[in-house]
Amino acid sequence: MRAMTAILGLLLALTALGACKIVPNPEPGSENAAAQTDEDRMAAKAGEIYAARLVPYVSGKAIDLPVLTTALQGGLDAAGKAHGVRPQAEGSAWNFLLKGQGTVVQANRESRAATMDLDVTGDGQADVTIQLGPVIRGTALRDAADFIVFTDYRDQIEFAKLARALNDRAHGAIALPEGDLTGRTVRFEGAATLRAATDPVLIVPTLLEIQP
Repeated sequence: MRAMTAILGLLLALTALGACKIVPNPEPGSENAAAQTDEDRMAAKAGEIYAARLVPYVSGKAIDLPVLTTALQGGLDAAGKAHGVRPQAEGSAWNFLLKGQGTVVQANRESRAATMDLDVTGDGQADVTIQLGPVIRGTALRDAADFIVFTDYRDQIEFAKLARALNDRAHGAIALPEGDLTGRTVRFEGAATLRAATDPVLIVPTLLEIQP
């Protein structure tokens, strides 16, 4: 009787074991690891290139804002061919890497798309707008860097998410003092996109220094 009971118990245990599915824990980074989202992958890519490649690239290639202003008097295409990057087809926007120093004439820090207007020429009028974020518009940082190439990415959607991730990095690097910035002197480097010679210059900054 005891032997029969033991046999029945063993059969039940084997049946239960057969119903179980053993799933191994995947090694981190292996093909079996949980797939990252596009946002995760592009955020990681932005993290790889932003400080290591993009910031020094902008610093080395940026032209003074008045140089662009003067060149635009000859038309956008002429200015673009001399100083800009247009990675797409003819008729697409030109992208410029710019630097300069100016006085804050207005700062809107309440909006999520916060901005700061600078007078660079000393006439008391705003010559350039710096995007502070956290909402930063456009793809200037991505498109002004000639080492970021569309064909290296899966599709337009992934490429767009890279641009947003780079903008997020730019916002995260901004450190501004509290209080009213009007009248303060600011040094900047960054990228801007122009679709017409008369467009306002709207910069995504890679460097933003508030002078004492």
